[in-house]
Amino acid sequence: MNKNIIELPKEVHYIIQTLNTNGFEAYAVGGCIRDSLLGKKPTDWDITTNARPEEIKKLFPKTIDTGLKHGTVSVVIDGVRYEVTTYRVEGKYENHRKPSKVEFTGSLLQDLGRRDFTMNAIAYHPSEGIVDPFNGVDDILDRTIKCVGNPDNRLEEDALRMLRAVRFSAQLDFSIDKGTFEAIKRNSSLIRSISWERIRDEITLLLISDFPMRFITLRDSRLLQYILPEFEICFQTPQNNPHHVYNVAVHTLHSIVYVKQDRILRWVMLLHDIGKPLTRTTDDQGIDHFYGHAEKSIRLADIILKRLRFDNKSIDKIKRLIMHHDRNITPSFRSVRKAMAAVGTDLFEELLEVKKADAKAHNPKYIDESMETIECIYDTYKKIMENRQCVSLSDLAINGHDLKALGIYPGKRIGEILNQLLEIVLDNPQYNTREKLLDEVKKLI
Repeated sequence: MNKNIIELPKEVHYIIQTLNTNGFEAYAVGGCIRDSLLGKKPTDWDITTNARPEEIKKLFPKTIDTGLKHGTVSVVIDGVRYEVTTYRVEGKYENHRKPSKVEFTGSLLQDLGRRDFTMNAIAYHPSEGIVDPFNGVDDILDRTIKCVGNPDNRLEEDALRMLRAVRFSAQLDFSIDKGTFEAIKRNSSLIRSISWERIRDEITLLLISDFPMRFITLRDSRLLQYILPEFEICFQTPQNNPHHVYNVAVHTLHSIVYVKQDRILRWVMLLHDIGKPLTRTTDDQGIDHFYGHAEKSIRLADIILKRLRFDNKSIDKIKRLIMHHDRNITPSFRSVRKAMAAVGTDLFEELLEVKKADAKAHNPKYIDESMETIECIYDTYKKIMENRQCVSLSDLAINGHDLKALGIYPGKRIGEILNQLLEIVLDNPQYNTREKLLDEVKKLI
C-alpha cells in the first residue's frame, strides 16, 4: 500500500483543482480513499470542501442540488455525478439516526471527526497527500473497523452504524475492533429506531458480499434478535439426521456461500429452512425430521419480506423458490416437466442453483450423488426447452377462446379444464395438438 499516492480520476482532479484555484480547500474523502488504499477501484468519488453550496454551483457549468441543506451539490461531468459537500458538523441526533441540524464549518478536521469509522475518515489531496487524523490508514492495514472517537457516542448518534460495521466486515473481510464491538452489543437495542428499508439494504449487502458467513456476527453482536428474531432460534435447532452435519443456522449460512452472489438467490438461501424449528420431530431412532418445513418457511418468509418492505415481484420469486427447494425431482422427462410447470420456467434454472447450494451444505458424503442428479435434471430440462414441450398453460395448443366456442360458460370452469389438460400434456406431451385436446375436452364435459 502506497499511502502517499492515490490515482484520482481526471474529473476528480479537475474539481479539486478548480476549487483550489478559486481559493477553496478541497479533498477526495471517505470510501473512495479507503478502497483506493485497499487496491480496489472506487465505484464513486466524494469531494469535501470549505466552499459553500452556492459557491460550488458558481464554479461548474452543470450541477444538481443533491442535498443543499446538508451542503451537498453534485457536479456533473460527461453525465457522471461527483458529490461535493461542504465541511460540516452535526448537532444532536434525533431518533438515533439523523442530526437535528447541520452547520457548516471551515475545518477539515471537524468534518472528518463526525464520520463513522476511522477507515472512512481519511482525506486525500494530490499535492498534500493523505490527511489521516484518526489513524484510519493503520486500521486499514490492520484490517480493522473502528469507530471515530467514542464508539458509544458514534453508535447512539446513528444506530445504523452498527449494521454498517457488520456489513463492512463481510464486504472487506475486516474484523471489528473490540471496543467498537462491545459498544455495538451495549447499544444493540437502538437498531429498533432504524427503518426496515435501511435494515433490508444493509442485510442484502452483507448477504451478497464475498464473506456472507459474517452474518453470524449479527447474532454475536445481539443485533439479530431485533432485526430477524425468526432466525435466532435456528442456531438452537440441531439436525440429528444422516444427511446433515450442522444445525439449521450453520447449514443455512453454508448454503448462502455456495449460491451465486445474486440478491434473490441469497435471500432464498437465508430463508429456505427458517421454518424448520417449528416442524422438528424426532423418531424412535433419535433421527430428526422436518416434515412440511417448506410451507412453514414460506409463511415466515412472507412475514419477514413484507416487514423489510421488499417489492412484490421479489417476494413472489423468493417464495416460489422456497416452496420448491425441497421438491423431489428425478431426471425423467415427466418429473422435470411437472417441476417446471410448478415453479415456472422463468425460475427453473434458479431452482437448480438453489438445490445445488442446499445439497453442498448437507453431509459431504452425499454431495457427489446429489450433484450428479441435478446435472442430469439440467440436461433433461435443456432437452425439454429445445423440443419446446408444453410445460405451462400458455404452451397448450388450445386456450379459453376455444373452450368458449364449445359452449363452455366463461368463468372458473374454463380455468379448471385448462389445468386438467395441462396435467394430461405433462404426462403425455404428444397430446398437445388442437385435435387431441379438443377430444379430451369433450370427454371432460
